[in-house]
Amino acid sequence: MATEVKTNGHPMASPEKKPQGFGSRNPNLGLHSAGVVLNGTTSPPLPTSPTNGDDTQPSWMSNYRGNDKHLLGPRNDSWWTGVKPEYGVPGINKDGTIFSLPQANTETMSRQDILEYFQNTWMLTEVLFASLQGEEAFYRPPYHNLRHPMVFYFAHPASLYVNKFRVAGLIKEPVNAHYEVIYETGVDEMSWDDMDKNVMQWPSLEDTFAYRQTVYNLVVDLIKTHPALDDSQRPFTQEKQAWAIFMAFEHERIHLETSSVLIRELPASLVHRPAQWPKYHPSILVESPDTPTAGKDYQTCEMIDVTANRVCLHKPTNFPSFGWDNEYGSRSFEVEPFKASSTLCTNGEFWEFVRNGGYADQSVWTSDGWAWRTYRNVKFPTFWMPHGPAGLHHYKLRLVFEIVSMPWDSPVCVNYYEAKAYANWICKKRELPLGKVRLPAEQEMTSLRDFPSGYTTDPAQLAGGDTMPKAFGFNGQLAYGAETPVKALKPNAKGFYDTFGNVWEWGEGYFCALPGFKVHPYYDDFSTPCFDGQHSVFQKGSFASTGNLISRFARYHFRSHFYQHSGFRLVEADQLETSDMDAPPPYVGSGPWATKKPKEGHALYETSQYIDEYLSLHFAESSDLMPHDGIVMPHVAEGWPKRCAELCFKYCQSGRVLDLGCAVGSASFELARKFKEVIGIDFSCGFVETCQRLADLGQLPYTQKVEGHIRSSHFAVVDPAIDRSRCSFEVGDACCLRDDIGQFDAVVMLNLICRLPSPQALLDRLPALVAPGGIALFTSPCSWLEQFTDKGKWLGGYKDVQEREVRAKDTISAALAKDFDLLHESSMPLLIREHYRKYQLIMPHVAVYRRKQV
Repeated sequence: MATEVKTNGHPMASPEKKPQGFGSRNPNLGLHSAGVVLNGTTSPPLPTSPTNGDDTQPSWMSNYRGNDKHLLGPRNDSWWTGVKPEYGVPGINKDGTIFSLPQANTETMSRQDILEYFQNTWMLTEVLFASLQGEEAFYRPPYHNLRHPMVFYFAHPASLYVNKFRVAGLIKEPVNAHYEVIYETGVDEMSWDDMDKNVMQWPSLEDTFAYRQTVYNLVVDLIKTHPALDDSQRPFTQEKQAWAIFMAFEHERIHLETSSVLIRELPASLVHRPAQWPKYHPSILVESPDTPTAGKDYQTCEMIDVTANRVCLHKPTNFPSFGWDNEYGSRSFEVEPFKASSTLCTNGEFWEFVRNGGYADQSVWTSDGWAWRTYRNVKFPTFWMPHGPAGLHHYKLRLVFEIVSMPWDSPVCVNYYEAKAYANWICKKRELPLGKVRLPAEQEMTSLRDFPSGYTTDPAQLAGGDTMPKAFGFNGQLAYGAETPVKALKPNAKGFYDTFGNVWEWGEGYFCALPGFKVHPYYDDFSTPCFDGQHSVFQKGSFASTGNLISRFARYHFRSHFYQHSGFRLVEADQLETSDMDAPPPYVGSGPWATKKPKEGHALYETSQYIDEYLSLHFAESSDLMPHDGIVMPHVAEGWPKRCAELCFKYCQSGRVLDLGCAVGSASFELARKFKEVIGIDFSCGFVETCQRLADLGQLPYTQKVEGHIRSSHFAVVDPAIDRSRCSFEVGDACCLRDDIGQFDAVVMLNLICRLPSPQALLDRLPALVAPGGIALFTSPCSWLEQFTDKGKWLGGYKDVQEREVRAKDTISAALAKDFDLLHESSMPLLIREHYRKYQLIMPHVAVYRRKQV
């Protein structure tokens, strides 16, 4: 029977048994009904029933079996494959709501303690999934199609118990070999448009439910009887079989949280808050105005000075709790003074960004962020639900299960792109240099914490959800069922709120290994696939984080477009050092992705003077480059990067192009006039950061040396006719490019080959980089110097054993002869200004080669 559910006075659609049609690519979905306009996109009419064999229906509907009356409304006793959540069971409050127990202690826990921690873990999952109403909620993929449907996450933790127990030798045989394949591996979407995830037939819910019951019984029996948990085996350290047991617990808790996000993304009519779910903070149920007032309805940003300090990212190997492999190892950072906001950014503060056109202002978005925003047609955060005309900017908030009046003083939930755009918008609003206000680096986030006890304790082990808010001021371990206002709980001794829990915080830099990192054999691909320079730093947990997720040692990461219960705080600093700078291997592809201390010989490319010289070379008008009355700059020497791009266009002008050694990016932008995709790579972080800023803003100031300490001011401007979104830039080593970079229709290498430590390595890689029929364009002044290239690796500029002169152009031609044909050879002059009265005239050799057809 359909019933009306009311939340905060607002009626919600009752659970429906019929599938609700196609999902929009627009992320702001929470109310699904025919013809509803959401964030500028009108949802299609809803089908009346699933239709097997109907090509107009999404493929996932073939999983609909129509036997789901028992999945509507509250669950009966048959739902619980583990312990039933009722008072008296560990992890249940007197009012019958759940909370997480403290993280398991691997040194002191008895079998009974371990059993209770497992039962708490399993019970939290079953309470969460009890919210799903009908079969559709289990089989319908998320709107973005970037994750599996909920049925996968219902069974995935169970399959991992079996698989990891087998790897550790705790059990020998599978429970269901087929299920332990299809339910084993989740997805880590490469891009926001990587949508081919859900074309498959999933097992029935009845069979999946029975599988979970069997696995639960197996784990309980193993905990009670297996010798790996005998007292003689304590402490349960990494090299012991029992480590796999604790690993499986914490893995399930990861998916408890990520599943809660996926449920938050489902249509509100497909979910219903279970009675056992933690209570909300009282402020969540208070009506709020549609148009908030700063200082009244939400906190405004208050910056606190943070003195210079030393931070060590490190978990001792003998600490008595489970840790993932990336937590171990050790690296120290000297953190320079900075300012940080005492609170997380609130919905109210972010509303100002939305109302003032932040989502339409390309200048505050990174190039990747803008591409994501326009592809998704995003106009406000994904969990905001608009009501009323769009121009009014009236919003409600989607929680995990329901929609409530907007809590303006709670932290906003956004992805990295949105957080970064907001920080840039603040810079623009305050007329500060871009990057002056930004997101914190990993070590800066860590320095906000207050741990007088060193490495001896961890709040995740000292408090469960029933005591954590009062004991530490953290909204974690499911103490509450949603975000809390940013000053609802007490600050730490340094004056900062929510240094753990409430919502995750996005940071600057990419996920990386610490020195001393070792892969654990029980889970050899937990971290290493994400050491790829594409997973942004992500720290400190949320209200839904339990166990290891809320640990002081935890180090997590997500792709920049990924949604979680995640927000941010701002920092203000004159410098940026991220934890991935000069990070040790392993890497996916080449690394590190950023460096603080360039290699000898390359250091000059990081100086502001050298960057300014290159901006002048790449972008200066003739009148600025040579401002001498009566002296005209030789036409053959001006606009050098543009002339190189025009030469490329004579032989290739479509598809993908790689600009290796892109410097400050002028050639990359010029190549974007014709090519749809341009990737610029340079070893210099300073050059790449300059390229990225030009891609974001379209122009940058620079100075030219006039005489002594006198400098003149100018602007480097990218032609507005160029589509800058076609260009992306990354730090990389031309001698060791990442493996997944693919093939290109053109590879352009301007004055690069004689600055490489191993030029032959690049020549060897070229046949794999250039597609058949594509071109390779070289320019080089052939200035071989030992500060860049060991003499034994020079391609020219010396005499061989027979006293014959060896020239680089001949060595390159010989090395490429098997796979390439020479199309063009010439010299192309360029002029570099050092100051008003001193110039470098250079005559690089130019060669264009065509990749032979296979």
